[in-house]
Amino acid sequence: MPEEPTQSPPPKLRTLDARSLRGLAHPLRIRMLATLRHDGPATASQLAERLGESSGSTSYHLRQLAAHGFVEDAPEHGKGRERWWRAAHEGTRFDEELLYDEDPATRGAADLFLHEIATIHTQEMSTWLGTAHGWSQEWRRASDISDFTLQLTPARTLELIHRMHELIDSYRDLPPEEGTRAVRFHTHALPRADD
Repeated sequence: MPEEPTQSPPPKLRTLDARSLRGLAHPLRIRMLATLRHDGPATASQLAERLGESSGSTSYHLRQLAAHGFVEDAPEHGKGRERWWRAAHEGTRFDEELLYDEDPATRGAADLFLHEIATIHTQEMSTWLGTAHGWSQEWRRASDISDFTLQLTPARTLELIHRMHELIDSYRDLPPEEGTRAVRFHTHALPRADD
C-alpha cells in the first residue's frame, strides 16, 4: 500500500496582543523581523548593512524584539563574538480587535503596524517591477498584478478571504521541484465607499 504523503505542520504564527503589538510597532523592527523571516538568521551588523541602518540601531531593536518574543538567538550560526538572531515565528497574525482597543497607544500601534505592512507590500511590488527584466520570461509570465471589484457582504468577503488563505496554504506541502523559488503573495480586501 502506498504511503500517505506527510503533511508539514501549519506555519508557526504569533498572534499579536496589545503588549506584543506595542513592542513590534516600529518601522525598523517590522522590517528587521521580515528580513529574518525571509532571509534567515543574521547578525545585527548584517541587518544594518541590508537595511541601511547603523549596527547600534539594529542591535537595540533586536534586543527589543527579543524582549517581546519575536526573535531568538541562533547559536548554531555564530562562531566568535557576533550574536546571530533568527525569527521565533514564521508569521504574525493581527487581531482586528486591536484597532478598537480602549488604549489610544494600542490603537496607534495597530495603525502604524498596518501602514508599515502596506508599505512593505508596496516596496516588494516596486522592487519586482524594477527588476523583472532580469528574470526569465517564464517567471515574468508567472507573476501577477490583478485587481477585482465584487459586490459582497462583510460575511461573504470574510468567507472569500478564508478560502483564498486555505488555497494558498494547500501549496505549502508540495514536494520540492527543480526551479522552485520563494514566491510572495499579497492579498488585500478593501471595501469602497459608494460615491
